[in-house]
Amino acid sequence: MSAVAESIRSRSRGRPPSARIRDVVTPAPREAWQAAYEADPEALVTQSPEWLDCICAVGAYEDASRLYDFGGGRHAVLPLAARPGLPDALAVRASYPHAWGIGGSLAPGGPRPDEVAAIFADLSATRGLRTFFRPNPLRADLWAAARPSGVVEIRRRGHVLDLAGGFDQVWKERFSGKARTGARRAERAGIVAERDTTGRLVPVFYDLYVRSLDRWAGRQHEPRLLAQLRGRRRDSVRKLLTIAHTLGEACRLWIAWRDGRPAAGILVLQGRNAHFTRGAMDVEVARDTHANDLLHRLAIEEACTAGCRSYHMGESGWSLPLSRYKEKFGAEPVEYAEYALERLPLTTVDRKLRRAVKAVLRFADDA
Repeated sequence: MSAVAESIRSRSRGRPPSARIRDVVTPAPREAWQAAYEADPEALVTQSPEWLDCICAVGAYEDASRLYDFGGGRHAVLPLAARPGLPDALAVRASYPHAWGIGGSLAPGGPRPDEVAAIFADLSATRGLRTFFRPNPLRADLWAAARPSGVVEIRRRGHVLDLAGGFDQVWKERFSGKARTGARRAERAGIVAERDTTGRLVPVFYDLYVRSLDRWAGRQHEPRLLAQLRGRRRDSVRKLLTIAHTLGEACRLWIAWRDGRPAAGILVLQGRNAHFTRGAMDVEVARDTHANDLLHRLAIEEACTAGCRSYHMGESGWSLPLSRYKEKFGAEPVEYAEYALERLPLTTVDRKLRRAVKAVLRFADDA
């Protein structure tokens, strides 16, 4: 059984007992947070202290991370960003805010079931209007088993590629024939791939991203202006530059060039594990080149060489075309959930408003 399959095995039927919390420190001391990050085998770059620095630098947030001391030298860290200046009763905390990726708790060797239950209990007892978190999909079973009644669950589906065995095994046994052929065709088509870890190519990628917003708008029946406003608000060029400059080598921006013109780009965050988090393409330049196949092949090979355990390919929802694309690289579907602890039914109201707007626009989520 693969590491990914093992991580999404059937959930526990009973809620685990809570571990005893000796102390809670907030914000979490950076040394303890960094130690937990480095010692957690499933940790993602988005769970690092530097990632929260990016969130606070770009948005109106402050560090509200929590260090849980369970005694005996055992501890866990929950990265949290909070809106500053609000009274406790109106506090809004997230791990993480919208469009900032995967959060959830970290611990040496990984969080334990009783520790996750204790974190849920602590957050439930903490005053505030809303606390939201999106844990690592490979830890879905722990959070699902520990979820108390009354906590809102938002179902998600992503894809993760198991990198066990190294790149030769991934290439031969997990990549489909289409994926291998696509990468080879890109090289024959003259695609040149370039990797940047300095932020120099962010403007190039952002131009591809802006072009992609128009394409996605047409596919989803969304007005072009609305798509542009929404997309630029979600991911500004300032945000991407901040990520690149703050993370350094952990932020890997790949650009595929065709005859000197940018054809496609992917943003991969690489630490103990790798996470493909953004992609964009100029369809006219990239046409018939399979440029994205080559970029993923190179990013996956690099992640294998670095000793990463997994290559997360991000949120897929229930889109069949998107799922099929990711699965041709050997990525497996992972169903998981986001959770919200809230004093008012904010998630329910938000869902209804989104459904209403999408119905008016005839928005196609599964395009």
